[in-house]
Amino acid sequence: MNEMIIKNISEDLNITTKQVSTVLSMLEEGNTIPFIARYRKEATGALDEETIRKINEVYVYQNNLLKRKEDVIRLIDEKGMLTEELKSNILKCNKLVEVEDLYRPYKEKKKTKATEAIALGLEPLAKMIMSHPTSGTIEDLCKKFINDKVKTVEDAITNSSYIIAEWISDNAYYRKYIRSFIYKNGTMITKKKKNAEDEKGIYEMYYDYNEAVKYIKSHRIMAINRAEKEKVITVSIDYNKDDIISFLEKKIIKNDKSFVVDIIKSSIKDSLKRLILPSVEREIRSELKEKAEVVSIENFSLNVEHLLLTPPIKEKVVLGYDPGFRTGCKLAVLDKTGKPLDIAVIYPTEPHNKISESKKIVLDLIDKYNIDIIAIGNGTASRESEAFIAETIKEAKRKVEYVIVSEAGASVYSASKLAIDEFPNLTVEKRSAISIGRRLQDSLSELVKIDPKSIGVGLYQHDVTPKKLDESLNFVVTKSVNSVGVNINTASSSLLSYVSGLTKKVINEILSTRDKIGKFISRDDIKKLKGMTPKVYEQSIGFIRIVDGSNPLDKTSIHPESYDATIKLLTSLGFNINDIGTDKLKSSLNIDIEEYSKKLNIDKYTLKDIIDSLMSPERDPRDELDKPILKSDILHIEDLHVGDKLQGTVRNVVDFGLFIDVGLHDDGLAHISKLSKNYIKHPGDLFSVGDIVDCYVEDIDLKKQKLSLSLIKD
Repeated sequence: MNEMIIKNISEDLNITTKQVSTVLSMLEEGNTIPFIARYRKEATGALDEETIRKINEVYVYQNNLLKRKEDVIRLIDEKGMLTEELKSNILKCNKLVEVEDLYRPYKEKKKTKATEAIALGLEPLAKMIMSHPTSGTIEDLCKKFINDKVKTVEDAITNSSYIIAEWISDNAYYRKYIRSFIYKNGTMITKKKKNAEDEKGIYEMYYDYNEAVKYIKSHRIMAINRAEKEKVITVSIDYNKDDIISFLEKKIIKNDKSFVVDIIKSSIKDSLKRLILPSVEREIRSELKEKAEVVSIENFSLNVEHLLLTPPIKEKVVLGYDPGFRTGCKLAVLDKTGKPLDIAVIYPTEPHNKISESKKIVLDLIDKYNIDIIAIGNGTASRESEAFIAETIKEAKRKVEYVIVSEAGASVYSASKLAIDEFPNLTVEKRSAISIGRRLQDSLSELVKIDPKSIGVGLYQHDVTPKKLDESLNFVVTKSVNSVGVNINTASSSLLSYVSGLTKKVINEILSTRDKIGKFISRDDIKKLKGMTPKVYEQSIGFIRIVDGSNPLDKTSIHPESYDATIKLLTSLGFNINDIGTDKLKSSLNIDIEEYSKKLNIDKYTLKDIIDSLMSPERDPRDELDKPILKSDILHIEDLHVGDKLQGTVRNVVDFGLFIDVGLHDDGLAHISKLSKNYIKHPGDLFSVGDIVDCYVEDIDLKKQKLSLSLIKD
């Protein structure tokens, strides 16, 4: 491991070098991030998953950067052109672009105007011009270079100027200065293309737009890039080229009395126009895109995480309702565990309008299965379906509520091989109704079956680098699944695939064994599975739960490696494992961690985690979050007035604000300026997907059916 890189990471993340090297060693040994974060707190000083991942990412990047530096140094050295100063400058670089700038003059070049001029034998003439001669004339300099291939003085000047232009372009110092100058002083300008198609005016803001490059927000970069890709706008960067020309002239022209000054000035302009500026502008736009991607991916990943961790509605019989017009609305009755009990199709909306018949079917299902909640998908015909359900449940014999559920990705899942294997005899729409209902019962278990990119809580997620997005989302889903834990007797293969350390082979073995024996009764049974190596068992078992097993510790997040320590603690307090979950034990666990850590020889991190698990053996971190808002009547935008107070659910967090579901067909938007009286950098600093918030009607646009909201009470 590279000590310098470790030192830099520790300074950047404000942690010790020991913590960094410990994490890197553990990852190298095949330990997973969730395992290290949860069960190796003593070794890492309780670093969380995000920090551990960051350590790994930065180390990989810095290692790759170092390898490139070493390659460049070797390649230059092989040409016999390496100096100690150049080597030192390359090693000091913090970015890949800086390394490439320094390597540029030594790179094997493809055919260029300069290489052709060199082939004509004009490099000595270019050097003479750059020596700023004061005696003689340009004709005298060019004389000996005139031949069959270079026929005139003008030819000699033009071609030697190409060589000078390339020298200027290859200068790393100049390129770095120009890149910085444009970034700090440039203005991004966008114009609508003639005859461009943008029917809905999505990109109207950018038809005639300009903003300082250094201030432009990430979401605007993504929007501009998309509009440009869709050929709606042209994009350019405007800046004062004369200032750059002046800078280069001061640096390059050593003697303004020389008769070659005009040739050098012309070479500078040519170098800028043809070689430097197009390249540097591309680099700046690429860097802006990269930064915008990071923000977009972080934002999307955070939203997905909060959606995955939506608190489950437990112990409720749910009716999943997939709205539709022509093909009808599909219904799926799910028992308290999510098992389908009944499937039906009704036609309460246009063009059928079979309202009475549909009402009878829904009321009969409510009676027959004691339905508690109806989960309505928020897609096509959602508003009409909500109106129908709100009216129907008024006639039900028991209390029934409904909730609008995001159905983003439900159709993707319904048509997937996974859904076909799960429900081979159902149509896509009926599978979708099951998925919508299950999302309410346990969002995490259902959403892991869907490609996270299809969940629909991001902004421009389809415009970012797929590999980077996939890596980030995979981390978020893995983190979420392992923070909650998995019931091995009910978990799907999708859910198990995210459990720390589990391999495909072991997952298949778990599922086939479960089919044969019915259910696992202890974590020891899992140890005996084919393919369950000691390493796989160590990494995964703490995240696997057996709820009604033979050992009460198996339903907790306590790792089997700490069972002896747990029994030691229980014994010292006068209890045994059968007392887990009792009020008597809970009241006795308010102990001095430091004292018992020394007394029982258990490190304080592990001891604290054991106590937390004994206090809440089946603890679910989702239980502490806001539950979805259940409703019994519909809200119309026409009923609202500016200033009305509403309660809503945050459906999406983006750079410029929050999209909030207040019960209308479309979510309302609370702009970032309306979220707090204090300055906030990003809405995600204060709010998350799934948050229940009080908000106030700021503005109503009946024509566009748009609602503007504020979280600040006026």
